Amino acid sequence: MTTTNSLGSLHHHRYSFLKRLSTSESNLPPPPSSLFLHPTTTTTTTTTSTTATFSLSPPTSTATTSQQQPISFDTLQHHLSTQNFFQADEETRRLLIVLAGEAAQKRGYVFFSEVQFIAEADLKAIDELWRQYSDNRFGYSVQKRLWQKANKDFTKFFLKVGWMKKLDTEIEQYNYRAFPSEFTWELSDETPEGHLPLTNALRGTQLLNSILSHPAFAGEEDEKAAENEVQGSLRENINGPKPLGSLFPKPDYSF
Repeated sequence: MTTTNSLGSLHHHRYSFLKRLSTSESNLPPPPSSLFLHPTTTTTTTTTSTTATFSLSPPTSTATTSQQQPISFDTLQHHLSTQNFFQADEETRRLLIVLAGEAAQKRGYVFFSEVQFIAEADLKAIDELWRQYSDNRFGYSVQKRLWQKANKDFTKFFLKVGWMKKLDTEIEQYNYRAFPSEFTWELSDETPEGHLPLTNALRGTQLLNSILSHPAFAGEEDEKAAENEVQGSLRENINGPKPLGSLFPKPDYSF
């Protein structure tokens, strides 16, 4: 009898414990979802979405947008119209860098080999503004005319436009003027023709040569030179080849 009562009591306590355990577990909050692995399909969808979010635009789109941005000459026109020739010269230099391309913009200056990529219309627009507000005394086309009159001798050209000065020495010597104090930034009767805009030639004349030789400034003299070259070739074909000595031009010692 005692054994039967003990087993019944034990069974009753076990039932009470399991009931309380079941009740307490039902009141517990659900475990965080991060403890469960997501299905494979969900993982694939998430990865695809993330990749699409961080995809980059093709490089050509950026380049196209940059090229489509129009170049404004309003600032240059403003400086020239107010006779602020120093700022106009600075703006001209900035425009050439922009027009020469992205490499020149990163570098901060133009290589002579990049001048060929500047559109004729843009160089003509710059030149026309300079001539318009200087009574045709400044501009690249004016400089080219003077350069051709000097037989494309840059030393004579620099003296003509006032970019070089005579030194006070016993022997006749010349040197570049100091920028910007020794250049003329106003339009007067004493201002040399073709004095502006400036082109740095301290490292050589290749950049200036490329600008003045640009198709934008091709004039009658260039056409005559090309015509003479063609006629010379025709005469050579008729009369036979030139002597060997005439095939080598005289050296050009101008800088």
